[in-house]
Amino acid sequence: MSKGLPKRSEDYSLWYNELVKKAGLAENSAVRGCMVIKPYGYAIWEKMQRQLDDMFKATGHQNAYFPLFVPKSLFEAEEQNAEGFAKECAVVTHYRLQNDPDKPGKLRVDPNAKLEEELIVRPTSEAVIWNTYKGWIQSYRDLPILVNQWANVVRWEMRTRLFLRTAEFLWQEGHTAHATAEEAIAETEQMLEVYATFAEQFIALPVIRGVKTPNERFAGALDTYCIEGLMQDGKALQAGTSHFLGQNFAKAFDVKFATKDGGLEYVWGTSWGVSTRLMGALVMAHSDDEGLVLPPKLAPIQVVIVPIYKGDEQLAQISEKVLQLKKELEAKGISVKFDDRDTERPGFKFAEWELKGVPVRIAIGARDLENGTAEVARRDTKEKSSQQFDSLATYIPALLDEIQENIYNKALNYREAHTTKVDTYEEFKDVLENKGGFVLAHWDGTPETEERIKEETKATIRCIALNTPDEDGVDMVTGKPSKRRVYFAKAY
Repeated sequence: MSKGLPKRSEDYSLWYNELVKKAGLAENSAVRGCMVIKPYGYAIWEKMQRQLDDMFKATGHQNAYFPLFVPKSLFEAEEQNAEGFAKECAVVTHYRLQNDPDKPGKLRVDPNAKLEEELIVRPTSEAVIWNTYKGWIQSYRDLPILVNQWANVVRWEMRTRLFLRTAEFLWQEGHTAHATAEEAIAETEQMLEVYATFAEQFIALPVIRGVKTPNERFAGALDTYCIEGLMQDGKALQAGTSHFLGQNFAKAFDVKFATKDGGLEYVWGTSWGVSTRLMGALVMAHSDDEGLVLPPKLAPIQVVIVPIYKGDEQLAQISEKVLQLKKELEAKGISVKFDDRDTERPGFKFAEWELKGVPVRIAIGARDLENGTAEVARRDTKEKSSQQFDSLATYIPALLDEIQENIYNKALNYREAHTTKVDTYEEFKDVLENKGGFVLAHWDGTPETEERIKEETKATIRCIALNTPDEDGVDMVTGKPSKRRVYFAKAY
């Protein structure tokens, strides 16, 4: 099944694209830059969705839904946001087609059906949501508003890659409104921690928590907080962002509230989001040359059981035992697939489920039945062991926990081995070129130096890490004083 998969060491980008397709996660569509998420891939996204949705609701948020289309006048109301997304916007200008009189059987845009005002297909929803909040908020009693929506957005990308960068993608976007700056900042930081917890405990991806530089900040935000993960090719991936919007959108849409003491103030806002880009992070952080390696908490199928038999009688005997085990494991919340297809040989099934990253594979044959054992193979280490069949209902849940932890630790060890402190620009370039990963270096805090480094090395400041101690030093490029090191990397 994994034949034809390029090796990561030879062509990481091609390996990634081929794996996403061969493992049945997604494929390119007839629409340029857009993808079809296939059932197996969507099952993983659903597990991500479910878990995140529970975490959002546990922190007091509710789901709502807002329009796909944003009138151009609303979109341009917050100038920084409009300018930041202008080059990526898809625009609806007409509302009707008609038969083409010059080309029988073909259609054309009806020239008489031009919209009075163009509609932007949402690249993000701040504009339409803050325009709505104006009608929802009159008094401090109406605050806070803690709303999330699961939706699709469109950002017109020229160079696309499945899950990582597509013209249309799925995501969630939280949009909250508060009475004070302190509340809004606390919300921004809380949601960053929700994302970090999800990344580490479910995707098994260790992340750096930090804030973006002004150059890399979300258009229209006062501060952008982010989580950054490291992929196996030494490139960073931004896995989630949480934005403190200040009063920028409240002022743009005139959203004010009556305070307890009778005054009138602008509302403070936040927005935060993660997308199907997390699917790309999941694949790139853990998978190998044989296929996907899925953390058990996000695997659609956690255990696959493959019978090895000759004839219907042996299959019936094995099935009786397997179905009882399946029932016991499912009662513990574990998803189990009994692959009793008679159209494929066991070797094909082993390779197929290895490619799809199923964490645990159990094989049982006639001899195993006699001995009361089964062969258990784990996907993360490829280790096989013989286990007593009757103890599997206890053994498997513990094994899944162990696999989840091991996948995380492997990624953490990789990150630690590929995080390098440097003091000179020559060292910096050498590490980027020959080792990769995160590079910790002093920065003088100016956008000019940041831009120069980006132009000369293609590395960007991924974040200024939270909770890191100050450290006096000098900028590796300009020699100007610096108070702390920041995280640089080449990135997706």
